[in-house]
Amino acid sequence: MSSSKTIRSRSIWDDAHAMLEKAKAEGISTVWDRAAEQTPACKFCELGTTCRNCIMGPCRIANRKDGKMRLGVCGADADVIVARNFGRFIAGGAAGHSDHGRDLIETLEAVAEGKAPGYTIRDVAKLRRIAAELGVADAATRPAHDVAADLVTICYNDFGSRRNALAFLARAPQVRRDLWQRLGMTPRGVDREIAEMMHRTHMGCDNDHTSLLVHAARTALADGWGGSMIGTELSDILFGTPRPRQSTVNLGVLRKDAVNILVHGHNPVVSEMILAATREPAVRQAAQDAGAADINVAGLCCTGNELLMRQGIPMAGNHLMTELAIVTGAADAIVADYQCIMPSLVQIAACYHTRFVTTSPKGRFTGATHVEVHPHNAQERCREIVMLAIDAYTRRDPARVDIPSQPVSIMSGFSNEAILEALGGTPKPLIDAVVAGQIRGFVGIVGCNNPKIRQDSANVTLTRELIRRDIMVLATGCVTTAAGKAGLLVPEAASKAGEGLAAVCRSLGVPPVLHMGSCVDNSRILQLCALLATTLGVDISDLPVGASSPEWYSEKAAAIAMYAVASGIPTHLGLPPNILGSENVTAMALHGLQDVVGAAFMVEPDPVKAADMLEAHIVARRARLGLTS
Repeated sequence: MSSSKTIRSRSIWDDAHAMLEKAKAEGISTVWDRAAEQTPACKFCELGTTCRNCIMGPCRIANRKDGKMRLGVCGADADVIVARNFGRFIAGGAAGHSDHGRDLIETLEAVAEGKAPGYTIRDVAKLRRIAAELGVADAATRPAHDVAADLVTICYNDFGSRRNALAFLARAPQVRRDLWQRLGMTPRGVDREIAEMMHRTHMGCDNDHTSLLVHAARTALADGWGGSMIGTELSDILFGTPRPRQSTVNLGVLRKDAVNILVHGHNPVVSEMILAATREPAVRQAAQDAGAADINVAGLCCTGNELLMRQGIPMAGNHLMTELAIVTGAADAIVADYQCIMPSLVQIAACYHTRFVTTSPKGRFTGATHVEVHPHNAQERCREIVMLAIDAYTRRDPARVDIPSQPVSIMSGFSNEAILEALGGTPKPLIDAVVAGQIRGFVGIVGCNNPKIRQDSANVTLTRELIRRDIMVLATGCVTTAAGKAGLLVPEAASKAGEGLAAVCRSLGVPPVLHMGSCVDNSRILQLCALLATTLGVDISDLPVGASSPEWYSEKAAAIAMYAVASGIPTHLGLPPNILGSENVTAMALHGLQDVVGAAFMVEPDPVKAADMLEAHIVARRARLGLTS
């Protein structure tokens, strides 16, 4: 177990320190303890030079003086093995986010067919607009459910193999689409590109590292402009397009006097219905009969972001706070769907009264209570889950409850529609601010926590550095909680921005860091970049924009980073992917892609140096547009 000094080195947050001390006192192992037990890591795995794609191996490639282990059993060298591994890693991430999008298609289909009690189409205007954009006939006048059925068919087709290009690619500037076509990078179907990535990396198929990386980019683009974009747009149609709203963040959002239900994962289909169930009079009465004053729903990770954006529910924490939320002793139920959910939560929940409930057939956990939720039974099943939480509340031990902090205020809900609405319906005021140098550029800071980095230290430092330099930050995913806890998601944070950015924020009444949603909602950032580029008559690679994932860890983050780069957005990573075992793959990622797609990766653990690098790219792009730095 850890010393107090070690505990403080693990996170920048007081609520995390308090709960790590409590976990230590109660003999509970956390993600940081297990990370320490896993060191030192396998160097072959870190470098990406191990291959287990067939059982002639597994093979390891080494740069030995005697020349041994230079090739795998089949003859594959480090370039091929590293590129294959990276391609499969990206395919895994693209599959995760895109399958999330598929779940939204299935839910909208069930609603259109009248087979999803409790769900409805909350944004009919957006349904009609998106349907018309994608070619649905008479989308403005036909019954909404008929329009939805046709939109469902179009979205399903984007997952198949019959298209030459995904439907939403039409949003990208023509010059970018032409480039993708010349490079053989145009994504044709979400499932097709993922399946082809797996085929290419089978033994005896694609053994050229450049070809493999081009298809990795194509696979990632199928996620960003396909699966994720579908997930974002259909979530808005079903649950409402986000508008700015106030909420709160950190472990202080938990309540001693209420039944606390934490929704965790990434898909709003379950969490929206959980929230709806807690608002039913009979369910609320059951909570009061059990001795609770109320039912309090709070979010973890991206499911929390989805409800925060649309419903204003508070956020309890990001990825590395999920275990610590249980350690408070106040969490009566964790309701999980899928992605970024640590199996350790089952064991830690068992140390308390907490019910850990899984809801997806794709996300089952040994030892959890499984209540499977589908659109046709969600209303009934989510009511059942809330009753499990109420029952758990009756077994809560008040002596073990420690809620360590006071909530911090945040502002959320900045969809593209909300941003344009604030600007009077056109991006021109935003472009004018960029031309004038009040806003020098934009950086999307996205993603995760990683126990290799002091929790949120890089996320927060990079964000502060960029806004200080008049660079507006667009936040999604776990960075949201970090920025919120740091006081950067409120209009008053304009005082921490540069003079130009501060003036813009004060005039609009917005923070210098705009929360745009969950990690699938990075597609909103793609769409905003495409809109700005099209309005200016340039490519995305000409815009003063960048992206960063300072504390990333997952396959999904790799897919996001790759589709950002392939779309023309220079992208910083705080940790390198497992590609350093190949000089050629590393050189292509850091430099070669710049000549191919107009952007490349940067790897830098120091967030201040990362800010310097991103700023340099923005300054260079401003100069090419004829703008002052």
